Amino acid sequence: MTLLFIIALLTTFQSISGVEAKTVLSKFSGDSSLYPTGRHFFDRWDHGQYVAIDQQWKHYEKRRNPKISSEQIVNHSLRLEEAVDWSKYPSVEVVATGYTAGVESTGKTPDHPEYGITYSGVRVKRDLYSTIAADLDIFPIGTILFIPGYGYGVVADKGGAIKGNRIDLYYDTVEDVYKYWGKKKIQVYIVKKGNGKLSEEELKRLNEDETMQVFRQQYLQSKS
Repeated sequence: MTLLFIIALLTTFQSISGVEAKTVLSKFSGDSSLYPTGRHFFDRWDHGQYVAIDQQWKHYEKRRNPKISSEQIVNHSLRLEEAVDWSKYPSVEVVATGYTAGVESTGKTPDHPEYGITYSGVRVKRDLYSTIAADLDIFPIGTILFIPGYGYGVVADKGGAIKGNRIDLYYDTVEDVYKYWGKKKIQVYIVKKGNGKLSEEELKRLNEDETMQVFRQQYLQSKS
């Protein structure tokens, strides 16, 4: 009776879901013949094509996003430059300069209605994740770069002189631009390619990510 019940149950399941009974049974028996590539994770549908999720991919993601405890960071005084293996990320050489929201960089004075507002619509910000300007044909709005000596830069703005492999890093004051940066030719790392959009909520979420607060505090302490 039990066997007949199981067969009837599988038949009903097949008629409803369209999944063959042998497929269900194979999952319990450990049959890997349904995975010709040897993968044992379900595929997911992404932008019109199947993307395999397997152990190798998960290990790769783990290498790209290392988990480092706050205690380890504090004890060894690790900074972002040291805490992450940036060689795992694609990189590009750029000329990086600094800019402010002021008239010397934007032509706008504090009483201008769009003072401090970037092309993306978000307000300029100097933080662990700061707003930067770039050539949007190369780095679309929302692209996240890691810039050694500066931190993360999120592309939020553009500029008439910012063409090709050139970026502009936001600082609060002209004095900060000259004191902390100036003009440098530097290798930057592409963490994420933007989709052309950036919101205040997204920028806030990045800066308030709990796993990044030790790094953020290091930045805030150095700033003060």
